[in-house]
Amino acid sequence: MEKNTDIPVKAEKFWDRTAKYYDKVEKRDEQTYLNIIERTGKYLKPEDIVLDFGCGTGLACNEIADKVKRIYAIDISTRMIEIAKSKADNCQIKNIDFTNTSIFDERYKRGSFDVILVFYILHLLEDTHKFMQRINELLVPGGLIISVTPCMGEKPLFNSLLSIGYKIGIAPEIVAFKFSELENLLVKAHFEIIESDFLRKNSPEYWLIAKKLKSVL
Repeated sequence: MEKNTDIPVKAEKFWDRTAKYYDKVEKRDEQTYLNIIERTGKYLKPEDIVLDFGCGTGLACNEIADKVKRIYAIDISTRMIEIAKSKADNCQIKNIDFTNTSIFDERYKRGSFDVILVFYILHLLEDTHKFMQRINELLVPGGLIISVTPCMGEKPLFNSLLSIGYKIGIAPEIVAFKFSELENLLVKAHFEIIESDFLRKNSPEYWLIAKKLKSVL
């Protein structure tokens, strides 16, 4: 398969370096992931075709695979995809296609997906409006976007520390959303918000589900 030229080389290298530590870091708060999986499952149907945008090491998609018809799991990190696929193979999960690519891959056509998962990814995108338009395009009318996004605009001190981390190469560059800004982003992209709240008390992690409106962008 040819290398997808939409993948930023610098970002891919950063996440490739991070991949071997990713699960260990994320599982420090395993209860949060269990909460995400449980909440997500309530919105999935056996006939659903799902896109897991920024699937990482497969922490989410491998857990929900038995609830849907098929999952297309994508990530810009080759190493992340290798780890996620290895997990699926070990668990004999057969209905996930793992691909090292971007969401702008032309193989994914308009109206291809019933649900798009965007867990811990929106705050890492340079042009969020462009990505939201693409997500809208890929969803069927009435399709769902299910998101978990750290809104670091609500935590200015921590955001400043992350900015320093980015400058010295130990943290990715982030968009410091506030909760209201994240919601406005989806509304402007022709989505109707149907559920939103905090994942945990005093946490900047924002849980949000929105439905694509019938009108076309």
